[in-house]
Amino acid sequence: MRVLFQLVFVLLIAAACSDRTRILVAPEAAEIGTVEKAFVATLRAPTDAGWFGGDRADALSYLDVDVAIPPDHNGGKIRVNHSRVAPKHFFTFTSRNDHKDRNGFVAALKRELASKPAGERDLMLYVHGYNNSFADGVFRTVQLMHDFDLPGVGVHFSWPSAAHPLGYAYDRDSVLFGRDSLEYLLRVLAQAKPDRIVLVGHSLGAMMVMETLRQIEIRDPSWTKRHLDGVVLVSPDLDIEVFKQQASRFSGLPQPFVIFVSQKDRALQLSSQINGNQRRLGLLEDAGQVAELPVTVVDLSQFAKESGDRHFTLGTSPVLIQLLRNSPEFSAAFDRDAGGKIGILPGTAITMQSATKIILSPLLMQN
Repeated sequence: MRVLFQLVFVLLIAAACSDRTRILVAPEAAEIGTVEKAFVATLRAPTDAGWFGGDRADALSYLDVDVAIPPDHNGGKIRVNHSRVAPKHFFTFTSRNDHKDRNGFVAALKRELASKPAGERDLMLYVHGYNNSFADGVFRTVQLMHDFDLPGVGVHFSWPSAAHPLGYAYDRDSVLFGRDSLEYLLRVLAQAKPDRIVLVGHSLGAMMVMETLRQIEIRDPSWTKRHLDGVVLVSPDLDIEVFKQQASRFSGLPQPFVIFVSQKDRALQLSSQINGNQRRLGLLEDAGQVAELPVTVVDLSQFAKESGDRHFTLGTSPVLIQLLRNSPEFSAAFDRDAGGKIGILPGTAITMQSATKIILSPLLMQN
């Protein structure tokens, strides 16, 4: 219980340090950092400043933004400052382009995909998790595209999170509120005719991904297998039994279907206590609990930092990023030529019926 209160205290102090809804735009940062573009569909209501906060909107807004990644960026860490512009050290918005409707959004996506070399015309759709501001989700999207050198175009679904450590109940309700809009966006993205669509959900965003795909499958069986070329759940804040019930409505899970877990995830440990000590999928230790499902469980526990909530180890550990970025097996989730065989990632592999568990270790860096 003491650890629980310590974590809440740390989160509250961090939230009080700056206004995370404030966004500064500096076009000159494009001359300093590495620019990454992100296409964004958001269900957040506009703020008085013209950006997007935590209130819920009635319909999606569409835009694309350019973000400059600072020259001193070290893989994993997203450094931001909401009070001043310093593009040599902080992620910085450099431009914004609003689209009138989905048709303009799709047309812009098609142009961006056409500008990519053949074989790199994929879409990575990232769905953020709990306690995220609009900027948080956008920065994570471009960081994943940049640090993992992913092919194609990054797209972000920004649902209305309260962006506050005490806003968990509001965020859980917003996950349910956003399901129909995420389904709509997935169908919109299919209209852009990318080579592949890979869907990535983090934390509560993973719960939204599963709820949305479940309702699609009930209405249109096999739609997800026809249109998605990979699903990745990162630290999913989702009850294990609920996940299995959701998966049971699929005619077949899209492949590859990858779940990144860590037993040292403090945020999910807290979530488990909030949810009546029901262990979350992102803390999964025994792959036998999902043995009947064709999923790959990748255990990142040995890469967890000794401080912080350890809730996005996949994207925050420089050592892990280097290992996975240099692994052709990992790229199976993002590279059509790998044939979806993410199960051959280097590490300790355990196969249980249809499921495969991979335990990664920093010692792999020495091989």
